[in-house]
Amino acid sequence: MKHLLTELRVAVMTTVALVVLCCGLYPAVIWGLSQVIFPDQANGSLIKQKGTLVGSRLIGQGFSGEAYFHPRPSAAGTGYDPVHSGGSNLGPLSRNLIETVGKRIKAYRHENRLGDTALVPVDAVTASGSGLDPHISVVNARLQAARVADARGMKEESIQKLIANHTECRDFWLFGEPRVNVLTLNLDLDAGEGK
Repeated sequence: MKHLLTELRVAVMTTVALVVLCCGLYPAVIWGLSQVIFPDQANGSLIKQKGTLVGSRLIGQGFSGEAYFHPRPSAAGTGYDPVHSGGSNLGPLSRNLIETVGKRIKAYRHENRLGDTALVPVDAVTASGSGLDPHISVVNARLQAARVADARGMKEESIQKLIANHTECRDFWLFGEPRVNVLTLNLDLDAGEGK
């Protein structure tokens, strides 16, 4: 019995020590380091304008209207809902997915005044895996430039320059594709940049 109590005491003490270490000290050290080394990223890459929080560089938002660049479609909840992040989970042979993408292609061509046979970027008509992707492809942004320029009474060349200024390169110059953050681009448009 004495041996059992000794083993039980060792097990309890080990559990307590690991809880303190893994659930207390380690997270506190990592949090402290991240606040010192990467404070913007550690706090959600938030964007504030005039003291008001307008969003995060990491979470997509829905934009509509002729004067704004439109993000990828979202399958997160009712759209751009971070509580219900996720894709549609529809496979490539899903009739629902095929019909939805077909409707999105027609709508994209119509709103951007493209011909019936114009190629449409895949990110313009499909949701990302999270449903909250804040970026669109450079091609997608360029195809939307004429619509945005007309709606804002600007020259398309000015919009194209703004797109180029907002183009982010591949991660570590190797992974992914160049992309444009829709929120920051639209915020700069509203601020009057590019005029």
